[in-house]
Amino acid sequence: MQICTNIKNDPVAHENFLKINRAYEVLKDEDLRKKYDKYGEKGLEDHQQGGGYESWHYYRYDFGIYDDDPEIVTLDRGEFDAAVNSGELWFINFYSPRCSHCHDLAPTWREFAKEMDGLIRIGAVNCGDNRMLCRQKGINSYPSLYVFKTGMNPAKYFGDRSKESLMSFAMQFVTSTVTELWAGNFVNVVETAFASGVGWLISFCSDRGDCLTSRTRLKLAGMLEGLVNVGWMDCATQGELCDNLDISSSTTAYFPPGATLTNKERGGVLFLNSLDAREIYQEVMQHLPDFEMIPAATLKDRVAHHRWLIFFLFGESGKSNDHDFKKLGFLLKAENIQVGRFDCLTAPNMCNDLYIYQPCAAVFKGRGINDYEIHHGKKILYDILAFAKESVNSHIITLGPQNFPGKPEEPWLVDFFAPWCPPCRALLPELRKASKQLYGQLKFGTLDCTVHEGICNMHNVRAYPTTVVFNQTDTHEYEGHHSAEQILEFVEDLMNPSVVSLTPETFSELVKKRKSSNIWMVDFYAPWCGPCQALMPEWKRMARLLNGMISVGSVDCQKYFSLCHQENIQGYPEIRLFPQTSVSSHQYYSYNGWHRDAHSLKRWGLGYLPRVSLDLTPQSFTDKVLNGKDHWVVDFYAPWCGPCQNFAPEFEILARTVKGKVKAGKVDCQAYGQTCQSAGIQAYPTVKFYPYQGTKKKKDAFGEHIDSQDVKVIADLLLNKVEDIKNKRKASRNKCGIHWVER
Repeated sequence: MQICTNIKNDPVAHENFLKINRAYEVLKDEDLRKKYDKYGEKGLEDHQQGGGYESWHYYRYDFGIYDDDPEIVTLDRGEFDAAVNSGELWFINFYSPRCSHCHDLAPTWREFAKEMDGLIRIGAVNCGDNRMLCRQKGINSYPSLYVFKTGMNPAKYFGDRSKESLMSFAMQFVTSTVTELWAGNFVNVVETAFASGVGWLISFCSDRGDCLTSRTRLKLAGMLEGLVNVGWMDCATQGELCDNLDISSSTTAYFPPGATLTNKERGGVLFLNSLDAREIYQEVMQHLPDFEMIPAATLKDRVAHHRWLIFFLFGESGKSNDHDFKKLGFLLKAENIQVGRFDCLTAPNMCNDLYIYQPCAAVFKGRGINDYEIHHGKKILYDILAFAKESVNSHIITLGPQNFPGKPEEPWLVDFFAPWCPPCRALLPELRKASKQLYGQLKFGTLDCTVHEGICNMHNVRAYPTTVVFNQTDTHEYEGHHSAEQILEFVEDLMNPSVVSLTPETFSELVKKRKSSNIWMVDFYAPWCGPCQALMPEWKRMARLLNGMISVGSVDCQKYFSLCHQENIQGYPEIRLFPQTSVSSHQYYSYNGWHRDAHSLKRWGLGYLPRVSLDLTPQSFTDKVLNGKDHWVVDFYAPWCGPCQNFAPEFEILARTVKGKVKAGKVDCQAYGQTCQSAGIQAYPTVKFYPYQGTKKKKDAFGEHIDSQDVKVIADLLLNKVEDIKNKRKASRNKCGIHWVER
């Protein structure tokens, strides 16, 4: 058969055939498709290795409640910040698929979303899929309903879960106004708005016919804010004015800028028969003018010194029927971003130079035609709005053959991506955040592999997204999670490595022949090993957290096989701690813990450091802490308390940080309950400060409570308090005529 001949003669045909088959398997399986959308190709690796299957009852509550609702936007961690900071008003339902109350609320939430459509964005966050996001937002019960708006603290809803109550609460945050029009202000306010290019939507209320309700008018004012003013007129009291306008029954009319305000010529006035806010909104939006079409001859000049969001069209192709986009000009005004359109059919070469081959939106940052970024997200208002705001303030540019960094003198971070890949799209906002933090240290660019396949093949890009740092002749591929924080950590580690890459020579010199006071933690790994790759970012983060208290290294056992064989490494990764050499320099301890995250590894390592803090008895607590002449910080704990065990290594770091200025002690409240009771201890662990303020002021057993378990916060607090005491004593001595001499 011809297929067999092609596969036989084409060396890559079999590989391509497998890829197509794999893609088909993923697309037809809803669980695999969800995995791919969230985690990319790497998210499928566990499935490829095989695994158990669960019954429908295992998965039945794991699907999002609102995933298929058109009026409700399901937000994940990557989209959340951009959405709530877009400038639009959001009402968000944080829920769990396993929560019965969440399922009970769902029909009402859907009806509420339909009622609010166009006025308020109604969102939903599945906390089963986004636990970290929900934890960060302080969500501790389901469902939790919050209103978000830029510049405002989130407002939680506590009322009953009826549609009417939800609407009343939401409408409090609609700050738009409806103007009552009458003979004394009508001509002035309408013509003033016309002069600035803004029309009027007016609801005329008469004895005949139905009039828009006050809530409908307010909803329309919110939906049309910045585009059209909304007013109403009572024809019962303004009969002459309504007669002049030829209004004989209740009606609603849109007066575009320049419309005639007399009954003789009502050119351009649009009369609307509907009483539904959404229907009226759609009709008015259709009559608003579209954005300016930018001529090809002026494009370069326009983007040279001004920020622009430009929609690139190809004739009628790409022209959006979503009239919500007309809000962009008003919503981006505060960012000084102008909005326009450009038809690539009028200047195909110009679009080709920008690597634009299909309809899209792009942001130009006011620094010339080459400093721009193409939008690859959802083609809906809030996503384009968030993209434009993020992009103009970030330092990412779109790359192609003409500007791709070959052998750059300056370091570059390049993201190789495909627009159809969901994890790629989720990574782009995180790169924008990181680019702002690293401005001046690292340049950022993105390369679309569906357009520039040759460059991607040249750099052996085999999965999307692939993020690489080019530093002259060195290249470093990013392997961490798709978050700005971890990208910043990765770059920081490249600039200031926290982990020493050990060779046989340096392993012998630094680890085996270490000074008696030194401790080393070493990761023996193989580059091809999946668990080793997963450990590496955590290992580097742990090294930064240890901050030099323990030296941290790694050994590549593929490169230095003989060394690893000599050290009897049986599997990867192998984590060993080489303690202080009071006994033998060859002594080590292997890590057998279940968790390999940075904090678990750090706690394990710190357990081998010599103690700086002192164990206090009731006698020593009285003699040294209460009656002594030193400042003390004391950790009151119980041996059975899990949080106490977790805090113990942190307290040792604190003891080392403040050593020489504040002494550190620990009191076992299980053994010395009376001491803890006299100190007013009601929970474990509790940290208290006992400052020495001279012989005249006796220390109180209650001490000063420290409401934190963050080492840096406590250390800063203690050192500031000690400095204040020192300055007060110095001022007191000077006041008494005693000359203070620093020692």
